[in-house]
Amino acid sequence: MNTLHSPQQNHLLSALPAAEYERLLPRLELVPMPLGEVLYESGGKLNYVYFPATCIISLLYVMENGASAEIAVVGNEGIVGIALFMGGGTMPNRAVVQSEGHAYRLRAAAMQQEFVLYGALMRLLLRYTQALITQMAQTAVCNRHHTVDQQLCRWLLLSIDRLDSDELVMTQELIANMLGVRREGVTEAAGKLQQAGLIEYRRGHIRVLDRPGLEKRVCECYQVVKTEFDRLLPALPKMAH
Repeated sequence: MNTLHSPQQNHLLSALPAAEYERLLPRLELVPMPLGEVLYESGGKLNYVYFPATCIISLLYVMENGASAEIAVVGNEGIVGIALFMGGGTMPNRAVVQSEGHAYRLRAAAMQQEFVLYGALMRLLLRYTQALITQMAQTAVCNRHHTVDQQLCRWLLLSIDRLDSDELVMTQELIANMLGVRREGVTEAAGKLQQAGLIEYRRGHIRVLDRPGLEKRVCECYQVVKTEFDRLLPALPKMAH
């Protein structure tokens, strides 16, 4: 296995007791996550769950006319494919790579076998799912009641939390699709943040320069989600890349 990558870059996997981690390790497969790759579509059968290590996955709802809006982001704190252990088998949303990197995937059958052992992994996954539901609910509220500037601040903070990095590589179009707004709205909002010295923004590349400044500007939605994740999931050291 590539020594530059470790399953323990994913916080759920790194929180497992040694015995459970060692049992899971041979079944985990390192996979590249290129920008824009679709892991599954709405209603599609899930063959794997994914534990992001150095990438971010966006969960999107897509309308009949093709319009989309993000309902959650998943990075190194979590798992993609909760339907496999919640009993649904399929998800009503699309999962797409928002920031490229790597992840570890586990076959559906292996995930289901592990879950019914009622061990530490099951307890972690249930707590993670509760935190994810909070993020989804807060995203819906934020998209309805807050400005594009505030939404972009929330989205940037949630994203860099899940990357252990202050840099994101993605397109304006992808950001607009995530937030469910026009591309021009994202350009204007990002321009304001850049003028304020909070971010450096050039085509396809965003670097956060002033995190405290973003935190002052963001709506309460970011802190609600962060507080719930901190409450439900173990405090883990940031992994070195």
